[in-house]
Amino acid sequence: QVQLVQSGGGWVQSGGSLRLSCAASRRLFSINRMAWYRQGPGKPREFVAHITSTGSTNYADSVKGRFTISRVIAENMVSLQMNSLKPEDTAVYYCAAHFGESLTWGQGTQVTVSS
Repeated sequence: QVQLVQSGGGWVQSGGSLRLSCAASRRLFSINRMAWYRQGPGKPREFVAHITSTGSTNYADSVKGRFTISRVIAENMVSLQMNSLKPEDTAVYYCAAHFGESLTWGQGTQVTVSS
């Protein structure tokens, strides 16, 4: 099992930047994939980005070139740097750990981008 604690987020004007962090309770090497998802108002939860245990990354088309997922292995920490934010990025962002056959979610954090 793994527990996730998120930090970061908040409010920013369009074009601004925010950073989200997610601390895992176990070593990142033992987790298949760490990912970020988001759920906007009235929308289903959607994939944003992931990083695998080997460091490979993948992004949703809507955030490519603007968001960067990274990790600090020694701290069991995964971060999402979000640049050039747009109002449509407004959502609750969730960290997730794909661990074996289970999927564990962080508590979620609000990101609001004003125009």
